[in-house]
Formats: sequence, C-alpha cells, structure tokens
Amino acid sequence: MEISGIISAIVIGIVVGTLGRLVLPGRQRIGVLWTIAVGIVAAFVGTGIAAVLGVADTKGIDWIEWLIQIGLAAAGVAALERYRARD
Repeated sequence: MEISGIISAIVIGIVVGTLGRLVLPGRQRIGVLWTIAVGIVAAFVGTGIAAVLGVADTKGIDWIEWLIQIGLAAAGVAALERYRARD
C-alpha cells in the first residue's frame, strides 16, 4: 500500500469512526483518539469484507462498502465502551 492509500485510509477512518459513533444512541464515554482508532480499523476491515463480497469497486459511490464500515465502527465503539465501563 502506498503512502497516499494509508493517508486516505486514516481520513476515511476518522469519518467512519465519527459516523459509527453518531449511529449509537446516548453518550459514549470513550475519547476521540479511540473513536478514530476504531474507525481506521473498521475502514480497513470493512474494505476487506466489501472486496470479498464483490462490492468494493462499483460505479459511483460505494454505498454498501460505507454501510459495512460504519456498521463495524458502531459495533467497535459499542464494544470498546462496554469494555472500558467494566474497568
């Protein structure tokens, strides 16, 4: 992966993490850096899942890929919040 691909993955991860956090009801008690980290991981994993499903490269905007990434980010934020609440 080239540096431009890594930078774009980070930017997309920030957006995905933020949208994933907004999807969840109520207040999440995790920091911004954790949200960004979850978003970056969700962006990479979501792209892989979309590629396996054959929906990663479509004409126009890849809505299904975005939905997969946002869903993974929401699940990741919720799981991290539950984990940190136990501590």
